[in-house]
Amino acid sequence: MNSQIAKGYETKNDSTSGYASVNGLTMYYEIHGAGAPLVLIHGGGSTIQTTFGRVLQDFAKTRSIIAVEMQAHGHTADIDRPLSFQQDADDIAELLKQLNIGKADIFGFSNGASTTLQFAIRHPEMANKIIVASTFYKKSGAPDWFWNMMSSPTFEGMPQPYKDEYLKINPDTNALYRMYERDVTRMQSFPDISEEQILSIKAPAFIIIGDNDVATPEHAAEMHRLMSNSRLAIIPGGHGDYIGEMTTPQDSILIAATVSLINKFLDEPVTK
Repeated sequence: MNSQIAKGYETKNDSTSGYASVNGLTMYYEIHGAGAPLVLIHGGGSTIQTTFGRVLQDFAKTRSIIAVEMQAHGHTADIDRPLSFQQDADDIAELLKQLNIGKADIFGFSNGASTTLQFAIRHPEMANKIIVASTFYKKSGAPDWFWNMMSSPTFEGMPQPYKDEYLKINPDTNALYRMYERDVTRMQSFPDISEEQILSIKAPAFIIIGDNDVATPEHAAEMHRLMSNSRLAIIPGGHGDYIGEMTTPQDSILIAATVSLINKFLDEPVTK
């Protein structure tokens, strides 16, 4: 790794953390373990720990985990530019270049999975394999209840664990509310990805959703048919139950099964 890019760079046991200047953003990242690189991209309103806290160390047993916090989230402060999944993808690509990583597996959850799709579209040469969990590529892929909820959300309705975790990192309540507003605005104006762009994704893909998720099983199956080199898992449960996302019931058997499925996918050789 090129440590010249990092500010406040720290090393703890087998992990490191630091900040990198990418496209005008001072992005926080952590590196855990050793092996082939796997990037973890958290969901909206979240941090590394709220999304991946239950599974990160399991993946780090056999891989080099690059976990990031995106614009306005966690340790990464906001800057004066819109939030977009395309920009997030470009920020990840720039971070990997500065870390001297030419190609990586990418695992995104929820909003992070939307970023992962954009990464595979915009930076195909850098995407080895992708895991897109609990996401949709067009608005019709989510049920009506989701968009009804997004039409009139309230800050009070934001899960308290997200607020608590953010404030542990940054006690600025104004920054927390600003992150909430940013994420809501982005989802309310969610831009569909065209079928042509989805068809263009050549990286092997693993699509994962819960059977009671924000993406419908029908939509996940549609994505699977469009992505020529993809696998599909529809797992019993809700949004992030299968990886033990912080707000979910924490079913250890389910979580272990999902980790096993993902490792199996990542371990399979890439076929041309």
